[in-house]
Amino acid sequence: MSEKPRLIYFNGRGRMESVRWLLAAARVEFEEIFLDTREQYVKLIKDGSLMFQQVPLVEIDGMKMVQTRAILSYIAGKYNLYGKDLKERAFIDMYVEGITDLMHMILMFPFSPPEAKEKNLALITERATHRYFPVFEKALKQHGQDFLVGNQVSWADIQLMEVILAVEEKTPAVLSAFPQLQAFKTRMSNMPAIKKFLQPGSPRKPPPDDHYVSTVLKVLAEE
Repeated sequence: MSEKPRLIYFNGRGRMESVRWLLAAARVEFEEIFLDTREQYVKLIKDGSLMFQQVPLVEIDGMKMVQTRAILSYIAGKYNLYGKDLKERAFIDMYVEGITDLMHMILMFPFSPPEAKEKNLALITERATHRYFPVFEKALKQHGQDFLVGNQVSWADIQLMEVILAVEEKTPAVLSAFPQLQAFKTRMSNMPAIKKFLQPGSPRKPPPDDHYVSTVLKVLAEE
């Protein structure tokens, strides 16, 4: 039996949360090592574990993988969450890239200065409801299937579910004008692997708080 993937990151969502979602959807158990100190981070760099001196770092199948997109595409391919052919993969990639753009705004939000938080929150909501969610609402309606691409769950569905919940935490009624996405959220929530991941006590991390922000800034601070 192969070793469990090992995820090395902060004890919070950040760029690793999408990796946790994808592994959970694939029913893959994993271990986590949390970075709390600058010394841990510097040691990873000195050991040559971080190709570009950045986390996330995932140890899987004998590799030390960095760069979130590379990690996610490897996991998606390994666990049959990346479509059945090149054309399906192209659509999954397009959808994922769009979701990632929105997710980046959400990831950076906790690091906003207090005076910018209201403006940034309004921008996230505006982009979600006018640029991104309409695309997925239309895609689901036109495709006529339970999932975005083909007729089985893919990486794109998992990331869409993640971003829907992240935006809803900030703007609870954000799906009010999107019936297809409401139904999609219900379907995804009822998938056994996702349902388990959404339960208390799972590896899913809570929304970032001040402690998470200060830990990230402390660990990544330049000498």
